[in-house]
Amino acid sequence: MTIHPTELKLTSPERLRIVWSDGQVREYTIRELREGCPCASCREKQSAEPPPATTLTVLSPAEIRPLRIASMEPAGRYAYGIDFSDGHDTGIYTLELLRELGTQVSG
Repeated sequence: MTIHPTELKLTSPERLRIVWSDGQVREYTIRELREGCPCASCREKQSAEPPPATTLTVLSPAEIRPLRIASMEPAGRYAYGIDFSDGHDTGIYTLELLRELGTQVSG
C-alpha cells in the first residue's frame, strides 16, 4: 500500500500541514515549498552560481507580496501541483518529495 496524504490543511497563511496515511504529520512553510520546487527552471536556478553581491534584483509586484499557496491540486495519485501567489505554478511535488520536505510534528 502506498503512503498518501489523508488531510491537507493550512494552519496559518504561512504553514501547510499534511497528515499521512501511516499517521505521520508533517508541517511545511510555504517558503520552503516554493524554494524546493522541483520544476526544471527552479532546479536550474538552484544550481546556478549566485549573482555578484553588487547585482540588484528587480522584483515583480507578485514577488513583493507575502508568499501564499493560491491552490493545491492532486496530479494523479502520485503528486500535487501547487500554485503560489507569486505566479509560479509549474512544480509537481511527488508524494516522495513531500515526505522529504517539511518537519515531522506530533499530530
